[in-house]
Amino acid sequence: MSAIGLSILLLCAAAVLGLMIGAIRIRGVGLGIGGVLFGGILVGHVVTLQGWQVEEGALHFIKEFGLILFVYSIGNQVGPSFVSSLRRSGLRLNLLAAAIVALGALTTLALHYGLGVAPEVLLGVYSGAVTNTPSLAAGQQTLAELGLPPSATGVLTLGYAMAYPLGIVGILLTMWIIRIAFGIRLDAEAEAHAKAEGGPAAPMATNVAVGNPGIDGLTCAELAGLLGEEVICSRLKSGGELKVPEPGVRLAMGDVLHLVGSDAGALHRATLIVGREVAESLSTKGTGFRSERVVVTSDEAVGSRIGDLLAQAQGHVVISRLHRAGVELVARPGSVLHFGDILNIVGPREEIERLGKLLGNVPSRLNQVQMLPIFIGIGLGVLLGSIPVAIPGMPVPMRLGLAGGPLIAAIVLARLGSLGRLHWFMPPSANLALRELGIVLFLAVVGLDSGGEFLATLTNGDGLAWMGYGAVITLLPILTVGIFARIVLRLNYLSLCGLLSGSMTDPPALAFANSVRPDSDAPAMAYAAVYPLVMFLRILSPQLMAIVLVLGGF
Repeated sequence: MSAIGLSILLLCAAAVLGLMIGAIRIRGVGLGIGGVLFGGILVGHVVTLQGWQVEEGALHFIKEFGLILFVYSIGNQVGPSFVSSLRRSGLRLNLLAAAIVALGALTTLALHYGLGVAPEVLLGVYSGAVTNTPSLAAGQQTLAELGLPPSATGVLTLGYAMAYPLGIVGILLTMWIIRIAFGIRLDAEAEAHAKAEGGPAAPMATNVAVGNPGIDGLTCAELAGLLGEEVICSRLKSGGELKVPEPGVRLAMGDVLHLVGSDAGALHRATLIVGREVAESLSTKGTGFRSERVVVTSDEAVGSRIGDLLAQAQGHVVISRLHRAGVELVARPGSVLHFGDILNIVGPREEIERLGKLLGNVPSRLNQVQMLPIFIGIGLGVLLGSIPVAIPGMPVPMRLGLAGGPLIAAIVLARLGSLGRLHWFMPPSANLALRELGIVLFLAVVGLDSGGEFLATLTNGDGLAWMGYGAVITLLPILTVGIFARIVLRLNYLSLCGLLSGSMTDPPALAFANSVRPDSDAPAMAYAAVYPLVMFLRILSPQLMAIVLVLGGF
């Protein structure tokens, strides 16, 4: 068998074994996708014992490409709602993540000055403990520029390999400890996050009877101007007859309006303006009206505004809600349509059908994966990650790398939505498939690379001590900040899992966090919110520590 064929066979064996390990659950908790790392270590150990020759270049490419697929899929998933999430909780999350990085660096320095551990060992252990490969590269390059011999810089790699597996396990262990210690119920956390993050976006509705004499005689258009874009009137019942609230229709005392608002406060203000809340039903059942969902799949409709559609309908329909990337929004007139958006339209059946033709309304197109935008996005991400950014006082420039570049590019492109006929929308099933494939490939190769020297260093060298240092560097910062964030700040557990994963720039931990509650994007949102700053700090910190440890100062 060729070296490439053997390498692929071993990769598959590592993935199968690892997924079986990850499926083992103790009291409802398991390694999940993280089990692939240990499957790779076991297979890598066998490879070393048997003396098999693998194709190192091919495995390295598979590892890097797997990482790119994973982070690009994550960015594509969170991109549409990333900005709003960052605006709501980004500062707090980034301060917590920065605190984790700072505590990790201080712990590393304390181990050197307290126990006399060699700088090259600690820098390698630090990079593995925080599961950050660019940190390892930055530390190696800085030590080389400071004049240390190649043998010293080579120690970093071994320290990284020893600490990396426990680095991943440490993050998973921390999530498990916090979950058990605080008696966290995942259903309640997911519901609380959805409610909190829905804040100004998730629509709510109420039925209000006109009781304010000042509203009597106003047109629906005048009322809309009074209520603002935060509240939309989607149905009107007047004289016992259900109507579309067309702009020219005049309101009368006793009319009942179905109001849809972005939050409870907006709806409460609208209720006070109009009259009083009533329990009367405004169902379209048994009437000539429909309330239907129409999906945007027409290239011509992408990029147009909801207000333009309403103008074409000449007020005969109302668009009350907009569903985008699993998030429900109030359909404001200024909202720009993206491919895959779903609109909730109320009005006569023939008008909804006419708008449906304009919008496309071919749900099967959502299941078709456009490969061209994916590879364009990945290519742009790789280019972005390769751009060096010189920081004054730093001996080497900073780069986002193959993990940061594709993540940022995917977030921006998903936020953009479409560019001509290129739609950055990815069907959820395709996104999940690419994400899982990518992380399995990455972890399997990392395990294969570490398996050969892992047991030998562990049993015959200082491996146990190095692993102990790594465990301290991993656990102390994230446990301290994690417990603080939960007790003092009452941070949502799912967001906390994403924060811990992002503070370590650790895709396997994020994959585990996502698997804890697959129907919530809270971990991915928190991970993406802190990733750019953390990546910068993880690259900067080993360089600063190298200067302190080797030169004794700046």
